[in-house]
Amino acid sequence: MTTETPNPATAGIAELSYEKAREELVAVVNQLEAGSSSLEQSLALWERGEALAKRCEEWLEGAKARLDAARASTEG
Repeated sequence: MTTETPNPATAGIAELSYEKAREELVAVVNQLEAGSSSLEQSLALWERGEALAKRCEEWLEGAKARLDAARASTEG
């Protein structure tokens, strides 16, 4: 059995609301676009940005599924 080391760049993302994840993603993009970070910092920001984008997508997919289920129950 192997134990994965938690990635500090993605810590706490699973608990974020859509709004908080999107807000942080915008901040990450702004930092990357500024170009003032070291390569190491930029890589960590990129990893966090990818994880934040995935979290936002999960929220949106969940919302779509709920809307589709509500629509199906009213049509059926």
